[in-house]
Amino acid sequence: MVVAAVALHGAEPKIKIVLVGDSTVAEGGGWGPGFRAALLGQKQGDRYEVVNLALNGRSSKSFRDEGAWAPALTAGAKYIFIQFGHNDGPGKGADRETNPQTSFHANMSQYVEEARAAGAIPVLVTSIVRRNLTADGRVKVDTLAPYAEEVRRVAAEEQVPLIDLYALTRAQCEGLGPAGCGEFNAKAADGSADTTHLSAKGQAEIGAIVARKFATSVLAWDGVAGK
Repeated sequence: MVVAAVALHGAEPKIKIVLVGDSTVAEGGGWGPGFRAALLGQKQGDRYEVVNLALNGRSSKSFRDEGAWAPALTAGAKYIFIQFGHNDGPGKGADRETNPQTSFHANMSQYVEEARAAGAIPVLVTSIVRRNLTADGRVKVDTLAPYAEEVRRVAAEEQVPLIDLYALTRAQCEGLGPAGCGEFNAKAADGSADTTHLSAKGQAEIGAIVARKFATSVLAWDGVAGK
């Protein structure tokens, strides 16, 4: 009865956005909560529902192997945001490691193809930088860089929307300087700075970047900007 009443009054169902990725997207120390808050705070933000399926410690390989990808495909999402890289690199173990140019590239392409087959629009997102700075205040280039580059390549090959969060967070961190950028760091168990995961401020501000790019780039790509 409630569903029928809503339909009669012309209410539109919410547009569902599903997030998949690792801990830098997940609820505890990632940008997902900030994205949700920023998006829902925008004009017509009440049109959206954000479901965060990102999990700590997962790579493009283990997320699928453990069965975490399947729920994203059956969630009824219009958009699926896909970000991996932090746990794909060397030293993460055979169950997670991938080669940027081969297995990682293939994994990301497969995510795109399967999201499309499920009726969703895949949005590829490059990883946020690790906030480790050189003496002159530049973000150190590390093992994330080649994975970010492959995400860009897959987005171009598959012709899907890209949010280059690696480039955006690098520019953000270097612009803020060591002190300002350091405010985005989470705290490790021993009280030291965790330069991978995000403080509440980091979650909010990087999540807001993603929300802005969704509004200005992804919706424009989808042909619905301003509607």
